[in-house]
Formats: sequence, C-alpha cells, structure tokens
Amino acid sequence: MNDAGNETGLEFGGNEATQQTLALPLELRDAMRDALADAEEVDLIDRVWNKDASLWKNEPPQQKIINNALGWLTVPRQMLAGAEELKTFADTLRVSQQFRHVLVCGMGGSSLCPEVLRQTFGRQEDFPELLVLDSTDPDTINEFAKQIDVQHCLFIVASKSGTTTEPIVFHKFWYNRLVETGANAGDSFIAVTDPGTQMVKAAQADHFRKIFLNQPDIGGRYSALSYFGMAPAAIMGLDVAELLKRAVAASELCGADAPIDENPGAVLGATMAECALAGRDKLTIVTDEKLGSLGLWIEQLIAESTGKEGKGIIPIAGEPLAAPSSYGDDRLFVSISVRGGAENPKLKALEAAGHPVVHRVLNDIYDLGAEFFIWEMATAFAGWRLGINPFDQPNVQESKDATKALLEKYKSDGKLPEQKVSVTDGQLTVYAGGEVGASSGGSVQEALRAHCAQIKPGDYVALLAYLEETPEHSESLQEIRLSVREATQAATTMGYGPRFLHSTGQLHKGGPDSGVFIQITAPDKVDFPIPGEPYTFSVLKDAQALGDFQSLIAHGRRAIRVDLGSDVSAGFESLQRILMDALK
Repeated sequence: MNDAGNETGLEFGGNEATQQTLALPLELRDAMRDALADAEEVDLIDRVWNKDASLWKNEPPQQKIINNALGWLTVPRQMLAGAEELKTFADTLRVSQQFRHVLVCGMGGSSLCPEVLRQTFGRQEDFPELLVLDSTDPDTINEFAKQIDVQHCLFIVASKSGTTTEPIVFHKFWYNRLVETGANAGDSFIAVTDPGTQMVKAAQADHFRKIFLNQPDIGGRYSALSYFGMAPAAIMGLDVAELLKRAVAASELCGADAPIDENPGAVLGATMAECALAGRDKLTIVTDEKLGSLGLWIEQLIAESTGKEGKGIIPIAGEPLAAPSSYGDDRLFVSISVRGGAENPKLKALEAAGHPVVHRVLNDIYDLGAEFFIWEMATAFAGWRLGINPFDQPNVQESKDATKALLEKYKSDGKLPEQKVSVTDGQLTVYAGGEVGASSGGSVQEALRAHCAQIKPGDYVALLAYLEETPEHSESLQEIRLSVREATQAATTMGYGPRFLHSTGQLHKGGPDSGVFIQITAPDKVDFPIPGEPYTFSVLKDAQALGDFQSLIAHGRRAIRVDLGSDVSAGFESLQRILMDALK
C-alpha cells in the first residue's frame, strides 16, 4: 500500500498555490528523503546556483562542458529584462500584416519548446500562426509548402551550434523558394543562434531581418526560456513577460534560500532518481489533453540528459493510461494537469496498487514557464544522484557524424550503401543487423517473432518511425504500442525520425541496454532537391535512418528495420497483425 508523501504548495504570479503531491510507497519515500538529506550535506543547491561543475564530474573535459551549460539557471531573469523589446518586435510584425504564418525551422531543443507553445496556446488573434518544421521527411515538407504562402511566411531558422544539418538545409530550401518569387528573401528570415556561429555569417550574408544571439552557455534542451523559445512565443502573440515571471518565481522556489524539501525541482529530481535506482526507471508522463505536447519536451530533456554511461531515466510520453495490470514494477507516473480538470481515476487505481505517482497541478497554461524551469532543475538534480553529466550528449554527435559519413559516401558513389534484406513477403521487408533474419526460417512472421522474443521484464520497446507525421500514422503506431504493452507489460515509446535523433536517440545508444527497437520506414511519395547539395531531402532522411540503425547495432542494441512498402496503410495493418501474432 502507498504512504502518501509530502504536499508542497508553490505560488506563481500571485495565483493560488500550484501543488506537487507525492504518493510514494514507504521505501521510495524514505529513499527520496535520504537523497534530499545527502544533497543538503554537500550543499548541492547552493553549489548548483554557484555553477560548480564538480557536482557532476571532476575530469577537466567534462567540467568544461558543464561550465558552458549552466546559463539556464539565470536566463529567465535576463530574458524578462528584455521582454519588452521582444514584444515591440512582435507588435511591429503584427502591425505590418506581412506574415500569416511563422515557421520555426529547427531540431531538438531549438524546436520542441515552440512546438509545445504552438499546441498548447493555439493561434492568437491578430498574430501570425506558428508552425514548426523539425523533419527532413520530404512528404512533411510538401505539406508545409501547401499550407503556407512563402511570400507571407516568416521563417525562424534556429540552431545553437549553427552547424546542425537540418536547419542549414531548411534555410537553403525556403530561401531559394522565396528568391524564385522575386521577393526580398532576407526580409522573411530570422536566425536564433549562439554568437559567432556559421549561422550568424550565413544570416548576415543573406540579409536576415533579425538575428537573435542567444546566451551561449545554455544547452539546446535547456533553452526553452531563452530566445529559442521566447522569440517564437512573442511573435505568435503570447505574453512572454508573464511566462518569464512564472519562470523567475519558480527559480526562486528552487533557490538556495528555500528549504530543500520545499524545493519543487529538488523533490521531483530526487523522486525521479531514487525510483530509477530502485528499478522504476520508466518515467511515465500523464498530461491533460491541453498539455499533451509538453511530454515531448520533457521526453527530450530527460532522455538526452540522463541516457549515458549505461544509465538513464526512460521517459514514456504519449502512452495512454491503463489499468494497473498493464504495467510491470518498473514505472514512476508523473501527472501534469491544469487546475479545475477532472481527477483521473486511473491514477488513483495505480496509487492503490503500489505504484509511485507524482501529481503536478498548474494554475493555468502560463505556468508552463515555471514548469520548464522546475523540470530543468529536477533533471540536474537527478543527474547528480545518478553520477552522470546531464549536460553532454555524446551519442547525438555520433549520429550526426554517421549521417555526414553516409552523405559523403553518397557524394562519391552516387548512392547510399544498401542494407541487406533479411526477408520480405512482398508487402513488408525486414532488415536485421544481427542474426534474426538468418534464423527466421525465411518468413516475416518468424523474423518478427524472433525479435519480439527478446523482450524481457524491465525492457522498453521503441518504435522509430521515419515517416511523415500524420494523424493516421500516429494512430497506427499507437495501436502497435498498445498491443506490445498489453502482451508484455513493457513500456513503449514512439518517435518520429529524425526528430528523436536529437532527443531520445542519446538514451537509445548511451543509456541502459533495455531497449528493443523497431525502425519503421516507407518510400517517400515526393522529393525535393536541396539547393547547393548533390542529394535530396529523401536521401538525407534515408542517411539519417541508416546511420541511426548502424549506430544501434554498433552498440549491441536489439534492433530491426521494417519497411512498410508503398501502401503505408496496408503495411501498418500487416505489421500490427503479424506483431500481435508474434507476441502471443
């Protein structure tokens, strides 16, 4: 049975208290309290605010990375000081009525916060509609090309390093489209990047309307409250000052002067870490419908920050909640809701069954500003408790390097290396990096059965879809993940590539060897050349998928690729039917 944990009241923006309530089994409650006591003993919170890199690592190369990644602590207050300037810029764009859409072109940390804001707040009256492009899938790009009028769209090209492949090619593609119309293309572009990057030079050369130079000591996934999140927020018409005030209030609650057991970030981080150390490393995010996209942002923050050195907290976002019998004993549930919503009886059933549950209740959706900061603090705390550096991402760079190597191969050979087919039935084609195909008896059914037989208690199953993100595809993927969970009790994740390469991809390769991966591909319907490059968007996406698969295999992961064929709908139906049979 559960022993209810402490309830902490937090006040933001003068509203009533936002609550964080913990319902933990006794042993986990005690472990969490021990973690907080240990943190007090080493003056952890004070040292975090003093940006003491030795909290996490002592090696000089690691400390250099950490020292260049702690600007998230102070950026809310710094951005609040400049909020009026952002509002003035956004009002100028609004008054001009030049733009009907704003398209953020980025990947990972540079695009996920704007995506959360877009889905949570929706279009604001009299302001341009915010859209987010974070996929090299040409069918996806084609849909955006149909949705916007390039002459009435403002493009925000966002990249911390200024060298990330996707924002660079997005810049080339849309800029060229505008040049073809005879328009003054640079007037429709904004850059968000660090000072001195290659993107700054490119933006200056192409006479961008505006270049926002971000505070450089902030990692991409910790950048929500910097220009990467707040510039798009202002341009879409949100009250950026209010978002930032909530974040500043949260930072004060997470400060060194507050008692540590009343520090919402420390309490959440201690709970996450101690649950993971006790084997409950599947952090299952349950949100109100209006906050549904927040799971994507938390997923990246947790996975990319903690998934390394064979360790990691595995975020489970978007998996529908079920009865206790559908879960093993490897879960921590975190519910995030807006005050006034109906209580979820399934969460109460999980508590009664002995599962740890954290309830976070926001006053309104502007508390997202606070939520971003509290999760960042919680992740930094959990990284300390797990003994890892939560501010590097070595395997993300590995995937980038693999893609670049494959593109160089394409430039020299005129084609990408071909994966060896394990087995095909004319509809589905299976590619396996190990011996699955060789021992399958020559059928797709046996290949998938052999792959599913590797799922064991405590594992998670990840569906890696290199497809256009559509409601139909997402529904099919959800049906598959539910079938897997009901048959195995395994946690399931679902991600669209190449987006997840910049988030959960770090966890897949650097985290614990508890993932069973099914990469899902299909031929593209359309394709576009990339100006100045010998390859197309389809080739780029294929290189990213192939590089991802090769990296999984190189790390000894249990991975298989299934191509759905040209009829994607029929391919999904076939895959689900065969998987359900394989899981019996």
